[in-house]
Amino acid sequence: MATIYEVSKLAGVSLATVSRVLNNNTPVKEETRLKVLAAMEELGYQPNSVAQSLASNRSNSIGILVPELNGPFFGTLLSDIENSFRQAGKHVIIAAGHSDEKLEKESISFLQSRNCDALILHVEAVTDEYLVELMEKKVKFVLINRFVPQLYDRCITLNNQHGGYLATRHMLEHGHQNIGYISGPIWKHDAEQRYKGHLRALTEFGIPHSEQLFYEGDYHEESGALGTKALLQKASEITAIVCANDEMAAGALTAARELGRSLPDGLSIIGFDNVNFSHYTFPKLTTINYPMGEMGKMAAQLILKRVYQQNNSSIQTVFEPHLIERDSVSRP
Repeated sequence: MATIYEVSKLAGVSLATVSRVLNNNTPVKEETRLKVLAAMEELGYQPNSVAQSLASNRSNSIGILVPELNGPFFGTLLSDIENSFRQAGKHVIIAAGHSDEKLEKESISFLQSRNCDALILHVEAVTDEYLVELMEKKVKFVLINRFVPQLYDRCITLNNQHGGYLATRHMLEHGHQNIGYISGPIWKHDAEQRYKGHLRALTEFGIPHSEQLFYEGDYHEESGALGTKALLQKASEITAIVCANDEMAAGALTAARELGRSLPDGLSIIGFDNVNFSHYTFPKLTTINYPMGEMGKMAAQLILKRVYQQNNSSIQTVFEPHLIERDSVSRP
């Protein structure tokens, strides 16, 4: 098996230069880098990642914790984060916390035990105090879709309240007044903020809020269907339903058709997220764009900048949603 010494000799460079090329943490002339890579290929050299980790005190791996691994939302987020790190010569280790405090803490401990250089956390159940304690323990991490004041400089967030406001305002501007709302689990910060935005739009247009027009879902398609049926049973005069994410909106579209409602003339529906399938529902789903991929890339860029000193671009920490108008909303 070839050694780093043989690579150094064949390439005609020092051991330190070979190490810099392997670790990709210090600039090396392109001509020199290509010489080292050619020597490695000719000798069939495979770097020992454990030895590299011990020598550099870096594993070149980043832990990512998300609530779940299924569904279109987190697939896009994970794909864009992984791609950003792969282009920088880093690898990712992924875990799921299932929105459960115990499991989120266990997953964070697992990722730390894998000697990850930093963590990207999309967590919902652990407390702000726990996250502040992680910071005080010098754990390097970035939060996505959550704002903790003490951790403001490591939070990548979406203005969820404005997104909820835009969705309901769009319905109101189309003349709807009897608007049902299907939320995510209201204990989750993003669900709460989107609902607050919904209420703000109603207030702005002078429409009173009614508990009969509210249904708490779980962000999954089935709860969108169940919520639609429950809302229309309680208040058949509803002409529009605002859903707190696209998966529930897809369930709402299916349930409305099963109940004989024409879409969108008999019932208008709007979602939130702009996941990939929203282009292909029937009718095509009007929704609020959540730039989850861009936020994931930004979280990766923040880690590359602060942990690996590989990125000098400016960091955007707050993202704004915007309306994507398609075919699922019309005048009542």
